[in-house]
Amino acid sequence: MWAYEKKLQYPINIKQTNPILAKIIISQYGGPDGELGASLRYLSQRYTVPYPEIKAILTDIGTEELGHLEMVGTIVYQLTKNLSEEEIKKSGFSDYFIDHTTGVYPTSASGSPYTAASLQVKGDIITDLHEDLAAEQKARTTYDNILRFCDDPDVKDAIRFLRAREVVHYQRFGEALRIVTDKLDSKNFYAFNPEFDGCDHKNTTK
Repeated sequence: MWAYEKKLQYPINIKQTNPILAKIIISQYGGPDGELGASLRYLSQRYTVPYPEIKAILTDIGTEELGHLEMVGTIVYQLTKNLSEEEIKKSGFSDYFIDHTTGVYPTSASGSPYTAASLQVKGDIITDLHEDLAAEQKARTTYDNILRFCDDPDVKDAIRFLRAREVVHYQRFGEALRIVTDKLDSKNFYAFNPEFDGCDHKNTTK
């Protein structure tokens, strides 16, 4: 159970519509490295985590990603609010408009609908944390790419905030990996356990 605070994590007040920019930014709503996938990844991984402090990190970040999803959706909405038919035609927004009008739909910048195939939940804490570290860097890179094409200061302000949070999440997952590594022993360190890989490391010769 969560208490939902009815305001955005960071204020968004965009003064100018820009459907071209909206088509780029929407990738962080439903693209392969976007906020929807991030929230589902972390909130699903947490169930099998054996350590409460790591479960808490996944819950905290997964919940925050839902807030970021709300922010990205708000950005897309404000960039496309009250578009005229002429603006839609001139901006190349018509292909999106035909399918979704100006509704906020989870899709990538290239137009591919969201798919859960872009994320992984393995049930192995080492594997999942490495997945999470990579996911945060991919999201950070996507925000970097968005900023390269963004010249609206109101939009850039919000995107920079989101980018900064990806860096913080990466750092927290790094801390989580160090905590888990300290807890590993021969009974649960699957990655290098002869019982699982079928190899007697003591007798291995070069």
